[in-house]
Amino acid sequence: MTSHRISIPASGAYRLANLRLHRAHMGESQGFTFDTDGFSPADVTVDTGRIKAITPAVGTAPADEAVDCRGGIAFPTFVDCHTHIDKGHIWPRKPNPDGSFPGALEAVGADRQTRWSADDVEARMEFSLACAYSHGTKALRTHLDSLPPQEDISWPVFETVRERWKGRIDLQAACLFGIDSARDEAWFNRLSDIVARHNGVLGAVTYMVPDLDALLDRMFAKATDLGLDLDFHADETDDTNAVSLDRIAEAALRHGYEGQILVGHCCSLARQADDTVKATLDKVAQANLSVVSLPMCNMYLQDRRHDATTPRWRGVTLLHEMAARGINVCVASDNTRDPFYAYGDLDPLEVYREATRILHFDHPVASWPATIAANPARAMRLEDAGLFKPGAGADLVLFRGRSLTELLSRPQSDRIIIRNGDAIDTALPDYSILDHLMEPQTHEH
Repeated sequence: MTSHRISIPASGAYRLANLRLHRAHMGESQGFTFDTDGFSPADVTVDTGRIKAITPAVGTAPADEAVDCRGGIAFPTFVDCHTHIDKGHIWPRKPNPDGSFPGALEAVGADRQTRWSADDVEARMEFSLACAYSHGTKALRTHLDSLPPQEDISWPVFETVRERWKGRIDLQAACLFGIDSARDEAWFNRLSDIVARHNGVLGAVTYMVPDLDALLDRMFAKATDLGLDLDFHADETDDTNAVSLDRIAEAALRHGYEGQILVGHCCSLARQADDTVKATLDKVAQANLSVVSLPMCNMYLQDRRHDATTPRWRGVTLLHEMAARGINVCVASDNTRDPFYAYGDLDPLEVYREATRILHFDHPVASWPATIAANPARAMRLEDAGLFKPGAGADLVLFRGRSLTELLSRPQSDRIIIRNGDAIDTALPDYSILDHLMEPQTHEH
């Protein structure tokens, strides 16, 4: 049995030799030779924390000063564009009683009302981000439950946490509430001001209320007025009558909205008739929406049955059809160890691995690796993330896996994370850190 561990120089200039880079992660690919899965042998030269050069691998043993990566795949550090770190890790004290979507809503609502103090939210956010950082995440967007009085608790906490993590994880936040709450114009205006003050994203959960179009108009007008991007949860159901993705696209076109719009879930689209799907996707492409699927959480919640029958569908949206139209598509972690998803650890490689199996991101691999890197970076307006290119930060995730099947057959728990040219400590935080928050007690706001 043989094993190896790459040693990264502590500082200065060095060359990573004999890597395998994917076409979807390269800003410039001219001169490289790619295999059928889209990988090419490459060398990456690092100097003073940035990528100095990316060149085809020479094909011979590297010089003494180079780091021999032995054909291992490298990804850019990850971009996780849809998470809920304010909910994260409450499962031990508030599990989902039956694994259903209504069960998740009820459990989270009860926990939020009694336990989500500033200290509680901050501790769980910190734990979540420590996990994400150790797995190789560079940028992350979280949704923040913003129903009263939580907006006055979680947003200041997020601001504190974002400043603390500056330089390690670029953090964004989007407010989250049921869109019918926007009928209260005074409250909605106040929340929008809070979001704008914290440089956030205006978001909501959309569903088929009778006045959905008017409420969307209110959100788009406010986003335009305050210069905010938009982020929606849409159609997280198998109900074919749930068409809020279509309504969001229509609203964007109606308002001539020029900001970024990210829409998550869109599950019902996979259950709708072909002509409905085509009409919706044509609008989504025209409106320049980005779409993120949450394959692990959606598969956990959607079509869960309690009558000794097996679920009949996967719960994910139509990313292949979207990508074929040029729509910017992503996958992301979503919930972690809370009533909406009992598992997960904010590891985008796990998300990509499961998405490959659930959504068939293979045969061909095509540009699907971009769904956890360049595509979410685009949706989040991140310039220095998601791509390997000269001049960009030397932020890489190095794996021992040398091919797609090697990469995705093991969890790659021995990955090496390079940030600003330096290898970081990848030890994950122990769950016991949160034990004091799981005691059977009640925190009143």
